[in-house]
Amino acid sequence: MSEGGTAAAPEGAHHTDGAYRESTLTAFARLVRPAQWSKNGLLFLPFLFSLNLHWNLEDPGAAAGLLLRAALAALIYCGLSGATYIINDIIDAERDRVHPTKRERPIAAGRVNPRDAGVVAVILLVVCLGASTLLSVWLGLVAAAYVGVTVGYSVRLKNVMIVDVMAVAAAYVIRVLAGAVAIDVPISEWLYVCTTLAALFISIGKRRAEAELMEDGAPNHRGTLDQYSVPLLNQMMAVVTPSTLIAYALYTFTAPNLPPQMMLTIPFVIYGIFRYLYLAQGGRTAGAPERVLLEDRPMILTVGAWLAAIVIILLIFPRPA
Repeated sequence: MSEGGTAAAPEGAHHTDGAYRESTLTAFARLVRPAQWSKNGLLFLPFLFSLNLHWNLEDPGAAAGLLLRAALAALIYCGLSGATYIINDIIDAERDRVHPTKRERPIAAGRVNPRDAGVVAVILLVVCLGASTLLSVWLGLVAAAYVGVTVGYSVRLKNVMIVDVMAVAAAYVIRVLAGAVAIDVPISEWLYVCTTLAALFISIGKRRAEAELMEDGAPNHRGTLDQYSVPLLNQMMAVVTPSTLIAYALYTFTAPNLPPQMMLTIPFVIYGIFRYLYLAQGGRTAGAPERVLLEDRPMILTVGAWLAAIVIILLIFPRPA
């Protein structure tokens, strides 16, 4: 490391000023984990599942305005999540260095000084919390809750067995709540239930992948992995998996704003669940859920078809009387 905390240029690299600045900017860009921003797509779910409530062909601008507010909220959460990822990486730097893939993170790899990273995190938090409050006081409060849960996870909750996966699930649910608050629309309680169970399903699958990938070295990376075992995680998955499917099926049948044809989207959810279970085996890409959504072609096609089916059904079939 050079003086001032700036990462030294790699040995053998071209030492031109332009190349050095580009390397530094790339490291800072990776610091906020843009690949994981796909999780903030959850903020659009309330808009999507209430599409038939506010879409009017005679006034498409009204729906466009709500979509813009949802997009602004999602952008804010990209900044908030980036800030909390930085905080997590600062705290976890030593443990990340023993992980086969996380050791390449900018702070763990020594490419970004923790002090400089902390400054970036504070700036992002101040700007994004302020922007969310400008959009809506309630949205600002929800954003503060999100920061509290995610920072609490990084500081303490990730070291508490079972609570760790529940805290991760809470962060997903808060994103959905933020999407509803941003456009000021009520949504079915079933959507929160489905999001909670789906988030637990993903989180437990990630723990299982980590346990298999790290094997005997798992506790050195994450303390709770010393308490989790693959058989136990399999049992937890066996509970959460059918619960997720049943909850989604009930949602499509019982939500007052959804037409009964929404049940036609259930097969996409079944395939998506089974595909994720397959990918979770052997510590493969399910250890990084965002990679499943961005890199696995069958999953990409499934999610795309599911979203398209929802839009078509809500625009064609009327809302139940």
